[in-house]
Amino acid sequence: MKFRSLAAGACALALTATACGGSDEPATVADPVTVTYEGGIAVLDGTTLEVGHTVALDGFTRLNPAGDDRHVVVTSGSAFRVLDATTGQFTGAEFPAEKPGHVVRHAGRTVLFADGSGEVTAFDTAALADGTPKTDVYTTAAPHHGVAIELADGRLVVSLGTEERRTGMLVLDPGGREIARSEDCPGVHGEATAQGEAVVIGCQNGALVYRDGVITKVTSPTPYGRIGNQAGSDDSPIVLGDYKKDKDAELERPQQVSLIDTATGGLRLVELGTSYTFRSLGRGPAGEALVLGTDGALHVIDPVRATVTRSIPVIAPWQEPLEWQQPRPALFVRGGAAYVSDPATGQVHRIDLANGERTATVTLPGAPNELSGVQPGH
Repeated sequence: MKFRSLAAGACALALTATACGGSDEPATVADPVTVTYEGGIAVLDGTTLEVGHTVALDGFTRLNPAGDDRHVVVTSGSAFRVLDATTGQFTGAEFPAEKPGHVVRHAGRTVLFADGSGEVTAFDTAALADGTPKTDVYTTAAPHHGVAIELADGRLVVSLGTEERRTGMLVLDPGGREIARSEDCPGVHGEATAQGEAVVIGCQNGALVYRDGVITKVTSPTPYGRIGNQAGSDDSPIVLGDYKKDKDAELERPQQVSLIDTATGGLRLVELGTSYTFRSLGRGPAGEALVLGTDGALHVIDPVRATVTRSIPVIAPWQEPLEWQQPRPALFVRGGAAYVSDPATGQVHRIDLANGERTATVTLPGAPNELSGVQPGH
């Protein structure tokens, strides 16, 4: 995508990254998993869950895979910051942003969205290995809580909206010219990419699908059917989404999930028999849909048959807190492993998806909140 080119400047951060043991040359953590708790970030070995590094950091912090096997993007304050999770140290690469929001990785590109300015910043993920990458920048017509993704050929799919209303999807060609638009998506939120680079964004009445150059509206089966969080897989044309149908609820605790078929434009609902939250969705190595329920189990869904095929007990039953920033169990999936956090016990568990067995558990210095890790992009 030929955005306005910038060179993002590195800034000195008043943050500390400390390897366990205090060595000047921190040990390297294999396949790192990252988790926030009050006062910092813990970096865990992806197999053993041994704490390899702790990073001191105050305030509410969000974590996102950068799209390679070393880095995660940390959002707090007024910037996107790059952490080398293998060493537990910030790299110095920093992308200032007014209200930093979504981070999306796809086709070797990492895309950052600043909600307060509407600025979309994209760069080659591999360039993080060399320090601060050169960036391409596009600014939306108005700031909003939005999202953007760059496709393999340079097309940019970006949300439309203002601070008051989010309305739809815009697609730009590599030269920055508009090639598709839909404003039939009230309350735009979240994105996912499915097989064949089909892009889904959620609406309060269904979803929009961009596939093969065309935007299609998928309509909810109920008058209000909000899809705000999605999980996609390169191995499936079907995207997993949440599903809320009570517009007036202070906090709806939904018990259905949505399955959006990007090939047919269909939408099916699956009854779980338990509620879940926005941190509960994932996809397995064969494209299976995964949902962490408040019953403490990891529910495995066949997306083609739209049925729950098995439920794996992991933690004790729990209830979603009213404040979205408060800790609640979270799910992170990478390859054949599912990682589940449990604030009630201060633990993180690793589950082998092939046999449903718990292979490792760690107890952290505080209640886990955000859970993520390194994860190469689509």
